[in-house]
Amino acid sequence: MNIVQEPLPTGQPLAEALIQDFSQVSHLYQYNPADDNSWSERLKWLDQSDRLRVGRKELVTQLREFNLKHNPHEAVTRHLDQLEQPGTAVIVGGQQSGLFTGPLLVIYKAVTIIKAAKEAALKLNRPVVPVFWIAGEDHDWDEVNHTYVLSQDLQVTRIRIAHEHEQGLPVSWSELSAESWEQVAGELEQLLPETEFKSGLLELYRHSATSSVTLSESFAKLMGHWFGKYGLILLDSAATELRRLEIPVFETMITRNDELEEAYLEAAHDMLRLGHSLQADARENGANLFYIHEGERLLLFKQEGKFCDRKEKVVLTKQELLERLHDHPERFSNNVLTRPLMQDSLLPVLGTVLGAGEIAYWGLTRGAFRRLDMQMPILLPRESFTLLEGTLQKHMDKYSLRWEDVKDREVFQAKRETWLSGQDALHLSERFDEIKVAFTGMYDPLIEQLGGIQAGLTKLGNANRDKIIDQIDYLRGKAKDALEKSNEAGLRHFDRIELSLFPLGKPQERVYNIFYYLNRYGADWIDDLAVIPYDVTGKHRIIYL
Repeated sequence: MNIVQEPLPTGQPLAEALIQDFSQVSHLYQYNPADDNSWSERLKWLDQSDRLRVGRKELVTQLREFNLKHNPHEAVTRHLDQLEQPGTAVIVGGQQSGLFTGPLLVIYKAVTIIKAAKEAALKLNRPVVPVFWIAGEDHDWDEVNHTYVLSQDLQVTRIRIAHEHEQGLPVSWSELSAESWEQVAGELEQLLPETEFKSGLLELYRHSATSSVTLSESFAKLMGHWFGKYGLILLDSAATELRRLEIPVFETMITRNDELEEAYLEAAHDMLRLGHSLQADARENGANLFYIHEGERLLLFKQEGKFCDRKEKVVLTKQELLERLHDHPERFSNNVLTRPLMQDSLLPVLGTVLGAGEIAYWGLTRGAFRRLDMQMPILLPRESFTLLEGTLQKHMDKYSLRWEDVKDREVFQAKRETWLSGQDALHLSERFDEIKVAFTGMYDPLIEQLGGIQAGLTKLGNANRDKIIDQIDYLRGKAKDALEKSNEAGLRHFDRIELSLFPLGKPQERVYNIFYYLNRYGADWIDDLAVIPYDVTGKHRIIYL
């Protein structure tokens, strides 16, 4: 397996500045991840601020229960034992619980968390354990109910689990039927080519599904299967037992909500003033909290001294909201701006692994951390990879294609057209151009002369000329279709390159699911990922398989 660093812009200036020029964004972020002093300073602050977080023993008790059920590995138990002890820090990152674990970037995030924790432990001579935060409280079912694989006939194919999900219900609360699990298993089985790994993969999925009630549970079992041996602790943010531990944190968020709102709005104003677009919605009068009412997760706002949703299905005073919190903590959850505060109130977070978009919206939270006498943790870019299979590499070499050619769609299409033109021994394009020029050169003077005989003949002549040109273009198109058909094998090579590396016009890691690659290369491929040297910059790398 060969690994080469190749640029792939994130489109997020804040994320790129975090690593490349921290001075540009030091007003938005607390620590420079590339500076060793940041790590020791953050660890020192964690030691001094343990009182600000929920009790370690109570938290670990809940995590033990969840991991024993879905992620029962000795390495996880050892890390939980360490987390229970004062002084142990955490590297954390998270994602929604997608079907078959969702796109590849989820796997890369888990790998980054594990490697960053190991690196930090060596750097600081202190236990640092990896934690994956499953965002089971999220309610956008359409984001998690599907995944993509590349079919054998070169189609980017979506597998979607059929389920009548109640609008607004957290994913971890939505129970799936045996028929739903089996439906997607059948689709996956049809799409994956026959390999020595296929039957084992399908058995793994079916085991995770039949022993799960929700998508979050299946997600946890799969992640535990692949990463439990590395000691990756799993946390479901929607767990009821966890909510009870979070009551004091939600209480603070409610009683000091105006201060938090002010901090978010100030940060949003600063970012816009500096020309940055907002990756999260910092709204005036926004409470930045969700309340679950009759199975629907409602975003709360403040209006005339009360907390309510947009349609006023819920209207509560601050005192009433606090009473509900103590009676029914499971009804409360965070949005993207308060989730970082909750994460750091639960865990001794040394660093958090984030995608580029997440880094951008975390820039809105530093003031909110300060208002609660907290500090933003070190932000660590998720490692980014593109998998380039051996046959694909041969195709690229054959057609003299470089990475730069493929990542720019316009350049790639131009290369494709240039290659196809090179297969045209008759030089059809030039000949059709010549014919059109010659035809109009002879016909236009005639039309002009006909106009001298009768004015109406000019209009008729122009229409007639245009019809003939349309017919020439029609024949030209048919000739090109025939040329493409006669060079179908080469064009399929171009299609395979594009669809493998940039499906749907997006980086591979944002679309394809891990099962496609596990089916081709086996589970050892994940272990190979884990031993690739950690890169704190998160710069994009190509893995030549």
